[in-house]
Amino acid sequence: MEALKFNSLQDLKTADRGNQNRSGPRPRVISLSAASCGQASGALAVASAFESARKELGLEDKVEFKLTGCHGFCQLEPDIIVFPEKYFYPRVKVEDAQQILLETGLNGRFIPELGFNDENLPNGVSRLEELPFYQNQLRWLIDQQLDLDPLSLEDYLKHGGFQALGAVLSELTPAEVIGEIMASGLRGRGGAGFSTGLKWKLAREVAAQPKYLVCNGDEGDPGAYMDRGILESNPYSILEGMLIGGWAVGAAQGFIYVRQEYPLAIERLDKAISSLYQAGLLGEKILGTDFSFELELVRGAGAFVSGEETALIASIEGRRANPRQRPPFPVVSGLWGKPTVINNVETWANIPLIVKNGAAWFSKTGTDKSKGTKIFSLVGQVKYSGLIEVPLGISLNEIINKIGGGARSGKKIKAVQIGGPSGGCLPAELFNLRVDYESLPAAGAIMGSGGLIALDEDTCLVNLALYFLKFACDESCGQCVPCRIGTQQMVSVLEKITKGQGELADLDLLEKISSTMQQASLCGLGRTAPNPVLTALRYFRHEFEEHIVEKKCRALVCPDLISYVIDEDKCSGCLLCLNSCPYGAIEIASSGLPQIKLSSCEACGLCSSVCPEEFQAVKKISGKDRQLAQPGPDRVS
Repeated sequence: MEALKFNSLQDLKTADRGNQNRSGPRPRVISLSAASCGQASGALAVASAFESARKELGLEDKVEFKLTGCHGFCQLEPDIIVFPEKYFYPRVKVEDAQQILLETGLNGRFIPELGFNDENLPNGVSRLEELPFYQNQLRWLIDQQLDLDPLSLEDYLKHGGFQALGAVLSELTPAEVIGEIMASGLRGRGGAGFSTGLKWKLAREVAAQPKYLVCNGDEGDPGAYMDRGILESNPYSILEGMLIGGWAVGAAQGFIYVRQEYPLAIERLDKAISSLYQAGLLGEKILGTDFSFELELVRGAGAFVSGEETALIASIEGRRANPRQRPPFPVVSGLWGKPTVINNVETWANIPLIVKNGAAWFSKTGTDKSKGTKIFSLVGQVKYSGLIEVPLGISLNEIINKIGGGARSGKKIKAVQIGGPSGGCLPAELFNLRVDYESLPAAGAIMGSGGLIALDEDTCLVNLALYFLKFACDESCGQCVPCRIGTQQMVSVLEKITKGQGELADLDLLEKISSTMQQASLCGLGRTAPNPVLTALRYFRHEFEEHIVEKKCRALVCPDLISYVIDEDKCSGCLLCLNSCPYGAIEIASSGLPQIKLSSCEACGLCSSVCPEEFQAVKKISGKDRQLAQPGPDRVS
């Protein structure tokens, strides 16, 4: 097929009218999720099976097959959505291809045995909107990805792509574009929540030239992959957003910064940028106007601190990703000392929607100060996990218990970690809290870029706080003493507590170090690193005190505070535990059954993992139970 080429605004409008005037019967579309998560689950093998079956059955002109990005319900990938009915098939296998093509693709009949089944939905569901996971979402961005080929500019145009850019270049002034973004109430989705329109306005007003735009795709929070989902699934939306931003701000050069650990995102972005240059939508005098814009893809080394905007600037300039003191802020002095607008992936992807649908449309959703929708990666101990998009102002309870389906395995969700390593742990008692830029900080947490981890009773909050502090300590650039030394000292204190060697005075010390870091650290990494510890102390102080006073870990997680014992009433005498113990800590007791010598046990848990599930004779204990369970010298023969 001949490459698309647009020499004028009229060319773009003609292409748009051509898409709108398509007539005649259209083939049914089978959409297969094939972002990184889908490919890791076998999507490419499934895609190959569909293409072969389509050719073998002679359905190439009757059923369209698309390899798309992330559909959101990541735990069920690779999944298929069949349009226009939106039939949903989870965990599709290679051997399902022919049946789905013939029954659903050709004849439009749903196959119940391949559908989504759940104990709460005994009859199963057939359509996407019937799944509990999708019902409470508002998916402005993710829904665009469901049947969109991320590598096809033509497909993006068919979905209304670049209509917003065409309107901006033909109908609006830069001031009007900025006014529309300000009126929408869009705030930066990278975590800080600064007004996007105000940032653009400030950069526009600075006289210095040249000006630059940056897309911050350095997503490094553990368990978070919101930006990756958009980068891999709809790269053209980000590029269109940056083109609009370049026109509004007066910038002629943009950079997209993506960490090297996202190879599929980099590959798809690279191809999308190349196709825009070929089509005349990037480069000199775009669409025959006076607007020129160049775009460069920068691969980051993967340092978490690169997400901080001044560190990001240093990395793009070829220097070590070290933050610097602000002011001056990047909108005044950024890349190479010139005015620079930095927004994250999700922010840029929202720009075409706002321009196309209007600021009033966008601002109707959300709260007074937090407008629009937000994408979260919902992971952890919930029944349903994946990428979700919800209106700002939704409660944590709606996210965890409705969209996420509550706790899996019959346990209770006791907390949620929101905002990643810079966020906080909020207890179940606060799940009526609204998710917006004001409510979360008031409770001690932040929205961050959108990481959301549900924690059940098997999670130790002391151990979790230690995990996030170790992460912050490892990722600190080391420039400033409060962060470099503060994170190290907090890790040391938390390690003492998890080993049962802590003192109650250590809790006051943690709070004191945290206060110093919050006030004196150079950048946001150091200022927010104590958040997981402070919120854990605020809402789960009793768990810290149990570790210190009772030498007990109620979640049975901290190795130095737990022991394994064998329940003789449940033991079958199979001796799998004895034969697998690498430390020789299991011997035969006078009863003839295996028994664990606690003095020799390293709490590795191997004995528990090999014990047959039907017996579950090996169990973990902590605190006072450890002394009571210590066998006497006469018990082991």
